[in-house]
Amino acid sequence: MVDKSALGTAVITGASSGIGAVYAERLAQRGYDLILVSRDRVKLESGATHIANSTGRSVRVLPTDLTECYDITCIEELLRSDSSITMLVNNAGFGSTASVLEADADRMQALINLNVTALTRLTYAVVPQFVQRGHGTIINISSIVAIAPELLNGVYGGSKAFVLAFTQSLHHELQAKGVRVQAVLPPGTRTQFFSVAGTPIETMTEERRNRLMSPEDLVDAALAGLDQGELVTLPSLPDKAEWEEYEAARQRMIPNLLRPEPAERYRSAPQA
Repeated sequence: MVDKSALGTAVITGASSGIGAVYAERLAQRGYDLILVSRDRVKLESGATHIANSTGRSVRVLPTDLTECYDITCIEELLRSDSSITMLVNNAGFGSTASVLEADADRMQALINLNVTALTRLTYAVVPQFVQRGHGTIINISSIVAIAPELLNGVYGGSKAFVLAFTQSLHHELQAKGVRVQAVLPPGTRTQFFSVAGTPIETMTEERRNRLMSPEDLVDAALAGLDQGELVTLPSLPDKAEWEEYEAARQRMIPNLLRPEPAERYRSAPQA
């Protein structure tokens, strides 16, 4: 039996709807108290009331815009000072389906600010506390476009590739210090993501809509991956061996990437 009183508090960003809201419900059911972070106060408070009433857990809400420096600073201070926090779910983010010729550069900057900068700063705020206590969990929501950037907007894919690489580096540094990290790579998921990204689900073909995963299935699979000790969880990938082969090939390349001389194919023939 898990002592649910010992699980502590999970901080979830982007918690007012979609994947974040499902994480909130599932983690409360597991016995976590919650701190829910999002811009939408009304949805946050409604979700918090429902979860508190149905699970009996403590649920706090922090209406916060993580694209604003002051708001990020407030959440950083919370992560540094609240010793009850044992989990951070970096879920807040948005995407784009616009091509490089169509996308607005200012919107791409805002995407980077949320998907990369805010996630990085919150992680840096909480990691020293987790290391000091000898335990803690960080879940970073990436995307399948981290390894398939051709599928969507390149800035979005690049931001999610950062999340994956950052998580892998965190694992390398923190695995011996009692801190668990996980990158979750969702496929297309039936949330508001596509409306914000510029392609509402309602405009998709029926075939495309049918290929979208529900947020409930996504989070349940992600938590199963966490329970199984996975560093990288791809909920839609049927054969785990495919990812293991991909990762093994990457690891095999690393020694050759460190060679001090150019590869033979880059050596020019001597000029006559």
